[in-house]
Amino acid sequence: MTNSSILEKLNLKNKTALVTGASRGLGRRFSTVLSKMGANVVLAARNKDKLKETEQIIKNFNGECITVDIDVNSEESISRAFEKGENKYGEISILINNAGIAVSKSSLKTSIEDWDNVINTNLRGVFACSKVFANNLVKQKKPGKIVNISSIAAEIVLGNYLSSYCASKAAVSHLTRTMAFEYAKYNIQVNAIAPGYILTDLNKNFFETDEGKEMIKTIPQKRLGKPEELDGALLLLCSELGSFMTGSIIRVDGGHVIG
Repeated sequence: MTNSSILEKLNLKNKTALVTGASRGLGRRFSTVLSKMGANVVLAARNKDKLKETEQIIKNFNGECITVDIDVNSEESISRAFEKGENKYGEISILINNAGIAVSKSSLKTSIEDWDNVINTNLRGVFACSKVFANNLVKQKKPGKIVNISSIAAEIVLGNYLSSYCASKAAVSHLTRTMAFEYAKYNIQVNAIAPGYILTDLNKNFFETDEGKEMIKTIPQKRLGKPEELDGALLLLCSELGSFMTGSIIRVDGGHVIG
C-alpha cells in the first residue's frame, strides 16, 4: 500500500460525525481531529457556552461544524440532534459516544441517585444514541461506524471510589461487543477506545497531588497519556483503515492494565 493510498483511506472528507460530550476534554479533541481530517462535525452537548468554544476552535482553521443541544438520556433529544445534523450535512455516518461522568465516592456512600446518574449517562446514553444512529442507517441501507469511549476501568479497579464508573465502563465495553455482533449484518461497525490516565484540564490538579503522583508510578511507562495520543486509535476506527474491525476494544493506557 502506497503512502497516498493510506492517506486516502484516512481522509474523512464528505463524512459527517456526531460527537457527544463535545464541549470539553476528550470530546473537544476528538471533534477537532475529525474536522482536521475533513469530516463535518455535529458538536453535541448540554453546556452551550463550552460547546461554542469548541465550535470556534474548529472554525478558526476553517473546519465545518454545527452545535446541537443533546440530553443523552432522552431519545427525543437525541433524535432532534441527529435531525438537525442531517438537515445541515445529510447522512451522519460516524457516531462518537464520548459523553460520560464519574462520581468519586465509595460504594457505601454512593446514593442510588449518584448510581443512576452515572449509569444513565455512561451506559444508557451510549445505548440510546447508538440505537437512534443505527436505526437511521438501517432505514437508509447505509454503512456506519460507532466508536464508544470506554476506559481501562472496564478491566481493573481504579481505587476505592469509582464503583459506579467502573461498572458503567465494563458494561460499555461489553455493549460494544454485543452491538457489533448485531449490527455487522447492516455493515455498521462498533468499536471502542479504552483510555488509561489521560491528562486533561479536569484531572490536572489531582495528578499534581502526592496521591496523584503515586498513581502515575503504577503505570509502566511512568507518565500520563496526552489527549493527542488517542488520535491514532480514533482515526483507525473512523476511517477505512479500520474497515475489517468490529467489536474491538483498543486500550491506550501506557501499559497500565498489564502492569
